[in-house]
Amino acid sequence: MLRTTIATPVKNNSIINFAAEELKKYLMKMDQGLQLEVGDIEDTAEAAAIKLGLYDDFNIQPLVKNTNVLDDEVYVDVYKGEGVIAGLNPRSVLLAVYRFLAKAGCRWIRPGSDGEIIPGVSAGSISVRLQEKPSYRHRGICIEGAVSLENVKDTVEWLPKIGLNSYFIQFREGYTFFERWYNHTGNDTKSGDNFTIEKAREYTKEVEAEINKRGLIYHGVGHGWTCEPFGIPGISWDEVEAEYPPEITQYFAQVKGERKMVDNIPLNLNLCYSNPEVRRLMVRCVADYLKENGNVDILHFWLADGRNNQCECDECRKYSPTDYYVQILNQLDQALTANNIDTKIVFLLYFDLLWTPEKYHIENPDRFIMMFAPITRTYSASFIDTDSDDTAPAYQRNQLKMPETIGENLSLLRNWKKEFSGDSFDFDYHFMWDHFYDPGNTKTARTIYEDVVNLKKLGLEGLVSCQCQRAYLPTGLGVYTMARTLWNDTADFDETAKDYFVSAFGEDGEKCLAIMTKLSELFTPPYFRGEISEADQQLTRNYELVRKVCEEYEVLINRNLSLENTSQRKSWQYLPYHKEICLRMAEMMIYRTQKDMEKVNMTWKALKEYLYVNEDNIQPVFDLYEFIQTFEVMNGFTLKGSVV
Repeated sequence: MLRTTIATPVKNNSIINFAAEELKKYLMKMDQGLQLEVGDIEDTAEAAAIKLGLYDDFNIQPLVKNTNVLDDEVYVDVYKGEGVIAGLNPRSVLLAVYRFLAKAGCRWIRPGSDGEIIPGVSAGSISVRLQEKPSYRHRGICIEGAVSLENVKDTVEWLPKIGLNSYFIQFREGYTFFERWYNHTGNDTKSGDNFTIEKAREYTKEVEAEINKRGLIYHGVGHGWTCEPFGIPGISWDEVEAEYPPEITQYFAQVKGERKMVDNIPLNLNLCYSNPEVRRLMVRCVADYLKENGNVDILHFWLADGRNNQCECDECRKYSPTDYYVQILNQLDQALTANNIDTKIVFLLYFDLLWTPEKYHIENPDRFIMMFAPITRTYSASFIDTDSDDTAPAYQRNQLKMPETIGENLSLLRNWKKEFSGDSFDFDYHFMWDHFYDPGNTKTARTIYEDVVNLKKLGLEGLVSCQCQRAYLPTGLGVYTMARTLWNDTADFDETAKDYFVSAFGEDGEKCLAIMTKLSELFTPPYFRGEISEADQQLTRNYELVRKVCEEYEVLINRNLSLENTSQRKSWQYLPYHKEICLRMAEMMIYRTQKDMEKVNMTWKALKEYLYVNEDNIQPVFDLYEFIQTFEVMNGFTLKGSVV
């Protein structure tokens, strides 16, 4: 048996120590005859050693001299099981460990222990040499959908394994996302657990501990800053029936002559931003939060999630909502500076705020990170068309015409890039709803690949994906490709896809990829999106061909359901459910092309009932709640005219 020591600096950093334990765990899985110890660097004289530490511990020079505190860089110089693994910071040490293991053949194809592909390799035969700085600074996932605590923990654990470095918990406690799962919203056959906000806070603390263990960048809050300062909880998008006293409603936006909560959803509440007291109360609320939550690395400060409900009073009409937003940002910076709080603040380009300010400007760009959130964009095209000269509609208070094309969205971003030259990233929604329109997942994967490759041309330093935490049926190709390309924007899409499918499915991986590619083509995602208004005969034939493809699909699945490799076997075991979903969706869409809404209704109901019964079998990889939301709430086209 080979005896090896994994050594860490005597400084005893908890994140580096965790990296050492991860390296030990996976090396021993790869080499069952290996004996490993974890000790201090000073204790390595008598044994072969892999030494872990910071660049400074080994006098390693970074590839880029002027680095941002949020930047990562990794270094590996290991020859036949001995050498150095190092990072620019403790988080980067952990990332370097996973890069080393990936080069040695490990793959992590989805969150959870059944997503690990661990090769049998002698530790003494592994040689890896690299020094890499990721292509993008911001590489993260934001909580969305319906989740269990285990789903979120598995996601956080997975992030650094695939090269991501940050996690975003929306709201103060992520209540609504946990509540959807534990109360089984959307599944008519299950009863809820009466999930409480206290339990959500408990779960959020557990997730925070997992984030901190890995040194990941913790993004926090975002929603709620327009209601929380007035004692109105902002915990979900649910309507709240409540009466508010005049001493509070005096601060609400005046819309059509009334100061009231227009749709009874606190998160959608806009305020009278020209009122100095409104701005003061909002700034105080943020400062108080950060005094109590110093573990948040990047705080998102957003306005309302609603649109066409900006204040129409005479004072607010003097300037755009963005001008008042910038005033609040400047006051917030001053307040945080006075309290010696150096937390970065994210401001967003979203709804009214996509349009640039006319009079006021951000005074301290170093405090802020700009977030581009093009929620109304199409995913039928990617950012690869960065030269488009589409012009976004002019701003009109409470009569917004939102940008839809890539060109329209990018024209607004370009205006903001002239206004703000600081750090920025894309906040996008490929796996929130839209991936459900692409049952093969390959078109979605290629779109996000092209988007990420082109972020630099847009002056953006990365992407945080606002997405279902369970977006892995049929595969995790899309999220995996996103992560791989954020790390290396020269990675080839086809090679990444092939590597993923062979890792996830074994010898028949490429055949599985071919079927997924065909399914993506036949399902014609633009038709789901309503971008093809009238179906033709070819579109109907496409959906009819899905059945033939699924016959081939079934044969392929059946011969791989008993693979020896546990994770690859599990990959195949999820696919019978996916095949059934494809068949039922294709049937539904045939009826939709024929405008037979009664049968659309019938097949949709049957599909939901099938998923209700089988939800637990695919829970880690498929978000039933968000799937139903996508087709019944978000999409006004697919089921238009039906009663669902």
